[in-house]
Amino acid sequence: MDVQQENKYDTLSYSGIFLSCFSDYGTHCVHAKPEHVLVYIYSGEQVIVDRNKKTIIKAGECAFIRRDNRLQMFKNSKGNQAYKGISLTFQRHVLREFFSKMNKSEVPKEVPISDKKVFKLKPSPAIESLFQSLNPYFDSNIKPTESVTHLKLLEGIYALLNSSEQFYPILFDFAEPWKIDLLEFLNENYMQELSMEQIASFTGRSLATFKRDFNKISSLTPQKWLINKRLEMAYIKLKEENKKVQEVYSEVGFKNLSHFSTAFKKQYGVSPTEIK
Repeated sequence: MDVQQENKYDTLSYSGIFLSCFSDYGTHCVHAKPEHVLVYIYSGEQVIVDRNKKTIIKAGECAFIRRDNRLQMFKNSKGNQAYKGISLTFQRHVLREFFSKMNKSEVPKEVPISDKKVFKLKPSPAIESLFQSLNPYFDSNIKPTESVTHLKLLEGIYALLNSSEQFYPILFDFAEPWKIDLLEFLNENYMQELSMEQIASFTGRSLATFKRDFNKISSLTPQKWLINKRLEMAYIKLKEENKKVQEVYSEVGFKNLSHFSTAFKKQYGVSPTEIK
């Protein structure tokens, strides 16, 4: 069992289930997990910032955070209420095992793919009972067993699937074992000048299979996804790393400064030179 404790934030980790409670006014971190996360707030609030988009999760609310995205997290006390939250991390081997045991005839077909990074979930008895059953571990020295944490992760998957069909293609977007994960490859090589044929070949696919698999993980075309990724990374380099426009545009894969500036302003509403 992976158990960690940090006095500063009073954080406990039990095999993919993270319980956090601290009384400071707030803390800030950068979220860049390679796995999907389901977070529930008992008290205080959590603010998730993705460039020009902000999502606020208040006490009693739950949100799903998609894997492989770089987001800013603010965990804040509210009044005299300390921040208290819990998150479930869904590792791919757990999702694979779950999917392998599913009745495939019950899996909905042709569900539209969402490109959202953060999903606020509507209140439901399944979500409420799941997280309330974990609450006692905050207030006792009893650690959940491996079997209990595994069952709670499975319960979290069921709760997501029952809340909306849109989570089917998101949770079960892994490729066959002999294929390289598309998102992992693209996140590592977005700045490279690669043709669709090359990406297909490098990830162990024919061009037709690559396009079909990509449609399972995004409603965007591969070309549009790459442009968006380059713009997102450019924003981070300009905003958080204070780099200059002249060095950023080529670092993220743009060959032309004018093209980069036009695309950036269309995406964010301001020119790259205005980012501070």
